[in-house]
Amino acid sequence: MEHHITIRSGGADLAATLHYPSAGVTEDQASPNNGRYPVIIIAHGFVGSRVGVDRLFVNAAREFSRAGYMVLRFDYGGCGESTGDYGSGGLDQLIDQTRYVIDYAYDMDCVDPQRIILLGHSLGGAVAILTAARDKRVKTLVLWSAVAHPFTDIVNITTREVYDEAIQHGSADYLGYQLTPDFFESLSKHQPLEQTRKCSGDVLLVHGTSDETIPVDYCFLYQKLFWMRSQGTCDKEIIFQANHTYSTARAKEELFRTTKDWLLSLERRKKEWNDWII
Repeated sequence: MEHHITIRSGGADLAATLHYPSAGVTEDQASPNNGRYPVIIIAHGFVGSRVGVDRLFVNAAREFSRAGYMVLRFDYGGCGESTGDYGSGGLDQLIDQTRYVIDYAYDMDCVDPQRIILLGHSLGGAVAILTAARDKRVKTLVLWSAVAHPFTDIVNITTREVYDEAIQHGSADYLGYQLTPDFFESLSKHQPLEQTRKCSGDVLLVHGTSDETIPVDYCFLYQKLFWMRSQGTCDKEIIFQANHTYSTARAKEELFRTTKDWLLSLERRKKEWNDWII
């Protein structure tokens, strides 16, 4: 079952879709705890939407809900069906909006507050890390093709000409979005690589070898930094010939299967630890 909702975040109304888990519990599904389910919150990338390129997030949410997870995917302010102006409050606004969505999920009676999973793609991956570093309600991170250097990576996407125009004229048009100098400045202030040490939960990194937007090398760098933490595990999966948005059927199938299998194995491992009696 899918339910369209609106989440109030400051001055913006964030359009969102909530996917309820399929009925029944099997070995291939996450199990509820006293009627409460784990929830996966999906954070889309730069000027994206909760639908995703080639329906990436729609298909992912339906796949994960069949595996027993609640899934909440949303549009950042100014994107998709949400109100507001994208990037008007910089990267801090995206972090704040993510936390408002976590607030909504956390307060739901059917959500297990100890199993909040934040899944971020591209710039949404960087936002997910920065959010988890501040908000300890995030217990697990899943990062698909995550941005590592927000300013450099986004300027590479928009081109230097767009950035120069924003600096010279106060704003620049990029695919219909008005990007301001403040937005670009906020990108340079945040360094997700440095914030990995503040994320205490378990992490899964996934990246495609044919990603021409965000280098696959970031995946290895992130794993090295996550491994240096005193708490939490970090695994990675490199998908051969997958592009930035996992556009082929094979890439999507491998992406969803890898993510689902990792999350379910994490569930089983934690359950086994909880069942031990010392």
